[in-house]
Order: sequence, then C-alpha cells, then structure tokens
Amino acid sequence: MAALIEAISVKRKMYFEFENTPFYCLEVEVSTPTARGGQTLVRLKMRNLLTRAVFDKTFKASDKFKEPDLEMVEASYLYSDGEGSYFLDQESFDTHTLSGQMVGDALDFLVEGAIIQLHKYNGNPIGLQLPAQVELEVAYTEPGARGDTSSGNVTKLARLETGIEIKVPLFIQEGEKVKVYTETREFAGRA
Repeated sequence: MAALIEAISVKRKMYFEFENTPFYCLEVEVSTPTARGGQTLVRLKMRNLLTRAVFDKTFKASDKFKEPDLEMVEASYLYSDGEGSYFLDQESFDTHTLSGQMVGDALDFLVEGAIIQLHKYNGNPIGLQLPAQVELEVAYTEPGARGDTSSGNVTKLARLETGIEIKVPLFIQEGEKVKVYTETREFAGRA
C-alpha cells in the first residue's frame, strides 16, 4: 500500500497522485484563515505527468494524496520515426516508444546514444527528463570576422547537429562540440 501524503505536506518539486493520475508540484501556496474555525487551504500549481497540462487547484489542508508508482530509469535514445521516439532501457534492455507529445521539444537535444532519465508510471513510460546540459556538434556557423565586436554583439548564430540554432561566441567553429543548457537553450561552453 502506497503511503498517503496530506495536502499541507506537499512541497515544490514533489510527486503525488490525484484522481489516479501522477502529478508534479510546481508551486505551493498555503492560505491560513484569520477567522476562528476557518479552514487552511493549500493552492497547488501542478503538472499532469500524462498530458503535460499545468493548472492550479485548491485543496483542504487535510486532503490526502497517494504516493505515485513512479520510477526513473536510465535509457539511451535510439531513433525517431512517424510512430514516435525509441529508447533503450539501460537496466532491462527493453525498447520503449514515446509519442511525440511525451517527448515534446526534447528532440532538439537528442542524438543517437544520448542517455536520459525515462519516467515510468505503473511500469509504463510516460515521459523523459533531459540532463541539465548536453554536448552537440556545430553543423554550420558563419566564420567570425575580426572587428565584429564594435557593435557590442560578440555572438553569432550556429546550427547544431540536431537542427536547433543557438547563439555562440565568435571563436566557435564548425565541427566543434559545444555544451548547451537544455532548459534555456543557451550556450554553456566548449565541450
């Protein structure tokens, strides 16, 4: 039997199950009443892990949630086609297919063999979590010319091997590997 979590105990970045669906808590706001006998309310900004939808909902402090049967496993990216994206579980060596909705824009950062964290709910894959940074090769960029720094703009656009375009410093050349922050899509440094 999974443990029960009271609404007042839910914290930011916590997982819980509501109406047989796993959720991830993004923000918590507790409203304590000033009048005697009033109920303490907990407003949660939460993400549905199956549909990726984000919404706010208010609960009584005593409401209880189940702990979800969530599992994070390491998986490597294999390829994508019209059916979805394929990942190889690094423990069981099973191949998992995720739909385009589950993967979202993560394909901008995935190259063959990339290791990610796969979310499983009740044993079935429901989504993935990218590392904070990924290393990608620069497929195309204009050569940086001397004197381009006069405008104060010391960056140029570079197209990476996955097709994503980011701003990089002038000294970065085609064929170099660069680190990219997956959350902000910004240049993090040379690899």
